[in-house]
Amino acid sequence: MSDRPALWLLGDQLNPDLDALGETDEVLLIEAHGFADRKPYHAHKLTLVFSAMRHFRDELRERGHDVTYLRAESFGGGLDAFLSDRPDPALRLMRPASHGAGERLRELVAERGGSLALIENELFWTTPEEWREWAGERDADGSGSEPLVGADGTAERTYRQEGWYRHVRRETGVLMDGDEPLGGEWNYDDLNRETPPDDWEPPERPRFEPDGLTRETHAWVRDRFDTWGADGLEAFAWPVTREEALAALDAFVRERLPSFGRYEDAMVTGEPFLSHSLLSPAINLGLLDPREPVRAVEAAYEERGVEPGAYDPADDAASGGSEATTLDAFAEGGDDAPDLPPVPLNAAEGFIRQVIGWREFVRHVYREAMPELATANRLEQSRELPPAYWDGETDMTCLSEAVGHVREYGYAHHIERLMVLSNFAMIYGADPADVNEWFHLGFVDAYHWVTTPNVVAMGSFGTDVLSSKPYASSGSYVNRMSDHCASCPYAVSRTTGEGACPFNALYWDFLKENEDALRGTGRMGLMYSHVDKKDDEEWAAIRERAARVRELAANGEL
Repeated sequence: MSDRPALWLLGDQLNPDLDALGETDEVLLIEAHGFADRKPYHAHKLTLVFSAMRHFRDELRERGHDVTYLRAESFGGGLDAFLSDRPDPALRLMRPASHGAGERLRELVAERGGSLALIENELFWTTPEEWREWAGERDADGSGSEPLVGADGTAERTYRQEGWYRHVRRETGVLMDGDEPLGGEWNYDDLNRETPPDDWEPPERPRFEPDGLTRETHAWVRDRFDTWGADGLEAFAWPVTREEALAALDAFVRERLPSFGRYEDAMVTGEPFLSHSLLSPAINLGLLDPREPVRAVEAAYEERGVEPGAYDPADDAASGGSEATTLDAFAEGGDDAPDLPPVPLNAAEGFIRQVIGWREFVRHVYREAMPELATANRLEQSRELPPAYWDGETDMTCLSEAVGHVREYGYAHHIERLMVLSNFAMIYGADPADVNEWFHLGFVDAYHWVTTPNVVAMGSFGTDVLSSKPYASSGSYVNRMSDHCASCPYAVSRTTGEGACPFNALYWDFLKENEDALRGTGRMGLMYSHVDKKDDEEWAAIRERAARVRELAANGEL
């Protein structure tokens, strides 16, 4: 038996090229099932996680690694089997992203007479120490003498993503020209808010046909657990291996990236994926190192880049457009020019910001703000989620579309998550912890460290630790960023009375109900100037409509 500690890898650390694998002679994987018995997870999420683990086991063995793969109800049960006949067993584990998990697992090993060394998690680009160098004050491990988030949800200090994003760009050199950002701007969000024309069709979603092992895993999931969402494999197309994840990355960079930026925030009825990368499940499982998609997109811009906004995918689709923006014009560089659409800087920057800006940022905020972040409820909201979040049955086109995407695919893109699913739940008055759990159960890319800052802090404004105002809006935002309202039986132009868009009355009622907490907060001044212009008669009608909307939603009749 080797003197080197065995490497224990978790189900979200499935990268066969980890440096840590070169420092061990034995790998431990424990497929623990108990968590999935306690709550109704999406069938595709469980299939993805367990199939990816089983494929990872096989790939490691093919690469010559000695792998012990154990199935158990809990990590404790798996450790009992692994450590039972080993004198003074020693393990190493990349520090898990979920709060307290590393310490709990170390205790489990110690209780069985072993030792567990926690090492740096290679599947994040930045370290806690690097965060501390930027953020200052609190201890490098994220602990402090006082909780970061108080009992009332107010943060003792706040963090903003834009500052962190610029810091990481400077430190890594990604999309930089010396000390300045390429193109002269850090952020091109203002160019990423268009909706596609009616005749534009997004690139086809890359599909990875489930193999025998995935089909076997899926059948076992359906038989073993109570799940929700689509339970067939017809819509399952997620990569479950490293090879498939790299193919998905290549497909995004080649085919979807050029139109990603311009239509990044759009919502289109019947189009769940548009030009989004669909890489977050693979990145969060560890099948892709986050550096890989960032560097791939950066390389694509270096090879095929054009000025921000200088490529209109709708022009190519129509075989027209100005000479400066068409694929033909871009390809005039000669025989060696790539036969691929150009990559505008706003598309490359927008994607890269999602990874090194937002993903790394929320991971560190989560570390700093837990455990109080999970229960933060600054607005003291307590309603249960409406039944429509589980069954998708509502006449609201935007909500029906977004929930339908989650039910069918375990996925909805970031604007649907924030401005439809989270927004409606917040102005409806749902408990942030319940909303967080719903996201955690339903999304194939969801983990506690992912959803908690995104849903509790940003989507529900349970705390101001990472945003200065709630992301609340009326139906006008949905109407501006989608085609949903045109086919919706509710009138987005109306706030009160039967048939008025539910978002509208709920929005104004939300502002009025939470005036003490929100007036004077961040950028809320303009909104409260509109609140002040409404007279008592209008407020009475708004309150009546909001109460009726909540009643219909609670009864599953909205």
